[in-house]
Amino acid sequence: MATPCPFDSELERLLAAAPPEFTATLTPQALPFLATIYSATPKQTSAEFIGGRAIQAVNYSIPGYKGAEIDITILSRKNRGPVTKAPAFYFIHGGGMIMGHPLICAEFVLPYIEQFDGVFATVDYRLAPKHPDPVPVEDCYAGLVWLSTQGEKLGFDPKRIMIMGSSAGGGLAAGVSLLARDRSGPHIAWQLLAAPMIDDRNVTLSSRQYEGHGVWNAASNQTGWGAYLGDRVGGPDVSIYAAPARAVDSELGLANLPPTYLDVGSAEVFRDETVAFANGIWAAGGSADLHVWAGAFHGFDMPIWETARLTQDALAARHNWVRRMVEWDPVS
Repeated sequence: MATPCPFDSELERLLAAAPPEFTATLTPQALPFLATIYSATPKQTSAEFIGGRAIQAVNYSIPGYKGAEIDITILSRKNRGPVTKAPAFYFIHGGGMIMGHPLICAEFVLPYIEQFDGVFATVDYRLAPKHPDPVPVEDCYAGLVWLSTQGEKLGFDPKRIMIMGSSAGGGLAAGVSLLARDRSGPHIAWQLLAAPMIDDRNVTLSSRQYEGHGVWNAASNQTGWGAYLGDRVGGPDVSIYAAPARAVDSELGLANLPPTYLDVGSAEVFRDETVAFANGIWAAGGSADLHVWAGAFHGFDMPIWETARLTQDALAARHNWVRRMVEWDPVS
């Protein structure tokens, strides 16, 4: 095994005090239990997620992949007046493709609703292994298609949609951006990919450094991809929409993607595939803002670690990029 990079000392102390499941290796046998804990019985309602903020939540049922019904939750500021150029933030939750719920790890988006008077949408896509590829990414694309038609009703500019996701949600967001590019819409103005899960091949140096070590190690990653792709994992029959890292070496590469923000920890499996994705955007002449946070493990931006200085710095950098994107007026 390659020598792993050390954890940030403050994060390491917090991790040592966390429940053991944070560093446990995910196995196929554990999937049903985890799906129940983190998906079927989410620990937060919309009201608990919002807290005391002047924000309202409305749920809609919309057509997903092949017309199946899925849910999407819309959050916006209460008592909004007429809005013409507000952005929309389309969030896709993480959970290794096999668990999670629409509001998990989305707390960092709440200030965007208030500061930018934005609309926040989060989609309840169907999960593997019950719903393997292409269902999750196609559900997420269907949610974007629906959202792009709701600008007048919900009060945002459909040309100012930012797609965003963390971990598996970041991978799905990247896949949806590629689908939108190759299907000529809907328009995505920006994408924010936090430690995205984008490469099923598990052959990078960072994979070898964290084969059985850290948060969401390479063995857990293999379990997640196996649930999503079955026996196609690592083989030639995986699309760029399922595993967006494969688009780097495709004919079109990562050309014609929206301005992209990527962040990742140096001490995690997804480090090298995230860096390679940024390089692929630059190679195609695109715009990518990449941050690799030294000593950060996977998921270090979760609320449970919010007291760590490195986590605060990472969230501030992310927020500043969003502010630059949505407040910049190319006409002025």
